[in-house]
Amino acid sequence: MSDITESISPAESIPTASIPTAPPTAATATRAERTGSGAFATARQLRRYWILVGTLTLLSVVIAVGIVTWDNPMPFGTAGFWRITQMRATNLVVIAIVVVCQAVATVSFQSATNNRIITPSIMGFEALYVAIQTAAVFFLGAVGVTALTGVPQFALMVVLMVGFSLMLYGWLLSGKYGNMQVMLLVGIVLGGGLGSVATFMQRMLTPSEFDILTAKLFGSVSNADASYLPLAIPLCIGAAGTLWWRSRRLNIIALGKDVTTNLGLDHRREIMLVLFLVSVLMATTTALVGPLTFLGFLVATLAYQFATTHDHRFVFPVAILTGFVILGGAYFVLKNIFYAEGAVSIIIEAVGGTAFLYVILRKGRL
Repeated sequence: MSDITESISPAESIPTASIPTAPPTAATATRAERTGSGAFATARQLRRYWILVGTLTLLSVVIAVGIVTWDNPMPFGTAGFWRITQMRATNLVVIAIVVVCQAVATVSFQSATNNRIITPSIMGFEALYVAIQTAAVFFLGAVGVTALTGVPQFALMVVLMVGFSLMLYGWLLSGKYGNMQVMLLVGIVLGGGLGSVATFMQRMLTPSEFDILTAKLFGSVSNADASYLPLAIPLCIGAAGTLWWRSRRLNIIALGKDVTTNLGLDHRREIMLVLFLVSVLMATTTALVGPLTFLGFLVATLAYQFATTHDHRFVFPVAILTGFVILGGAYFVLKNIFYAEGAVSIIIEAVGGTAFLYVILRKGRL
């Protein structure tokens, strides 16, 4: 008996090839593709992200080339052709500044407030801009519009809006009972109050003065002056670059006050710095082209849907590229096909407002 047992080894008694093996499941394949504890759960999501960035970048380049070269009446390569291209490039730079400011400011503001259905516009930036423009025409007449034109006036407008927001933040986020919810509610109330005052002054204007004022109260690329760009570009790059550099801290702030404090960060100081940089971005874009209430909300909402991550290092580029495709594409289509470039802000606000209502009705699914 022992001889028989020794003559048949376990390996010989059950051939390896005859052992049935379970086929790999989807869960096993997914685990094999995981990238670790980074911004993306799987390598597939990371590849999808870079494909998305590449597609948006290609669309942005096509739109940019179309804006500066489409329907140019001068022969290609001539001095007149490049002169017209250079003039159109100013509008392209303005669109880029507006998109960067709106996208980065809105994503950062939503993370700081831990709320995806609000925008920095509710803090009264647009209302203050409208009130200042209306007051200038109300007290100075039609020349009030020109009185607010120029680099010093642009800088003054930015300083007033940033100062207004800092006063609001410093007052409502300090003290024993200071909290973010109260700050947002007070910002809405102050914005509504400034809007009411502006509406009252507008009703007292003559028809000609009101027509002149109306052109300044609609957000439009044509409102921007090329002389503002040497000041607007550094403000945009400085504030947006700082927020991107502090993306890891924004990731922590988005988790809430308790988590931020437990991880060793001063929550109030971090929030104040984020809100200050958001104020600089919003003041710059509002003073440059006028109010664009829902552009930032539309861009931020689509960016989170497209990027499939909450890491701000990856959300910011998608938000900027998405915003450029939306605003630049709308500007190109309305200017060259419908010859109504002044209606860009109206279309953007209509689409953004519809998206806002859609998100509200979904009740927190984002």
